[in-house]
Amino acid sequence: MTGTQRSSEGLDARRRKLLFRSWHRGMREMDLILGSFADAEIGALTGDEIDQYERLLEIPDTDFLPMVTGEHPVPPDIDCAVLRKIMASRRTMTF
Repeated sequence: MTGTQRSSEGLDARRRKLLFRSWHRGMREMDLILGSFADAEIGALTGDEIDQYERLLEIPDTDFLPMVTGEHPVPPDIDCAVLRKIMASRRTMTF
């Protein structure tokens, strides 16, 4: 997989930026996890979920990946609906 499978056409500027950021994390594993999630879900997230997703994207990959893979527990202050969606989507990914 080389990157997004979704066009940013039809997305507002905020969602386009999040789609780009999801595929350009710096750690390839996180690119694949968050990029695939964004491809599938970015158009359907609510305003509150977009806020949550923006906050999650601020977490450094080295901290975020172990949480998403289950190696480290998720701190209560970042546990949210979007994180649970990301983790659920990861279980159904095929590369």
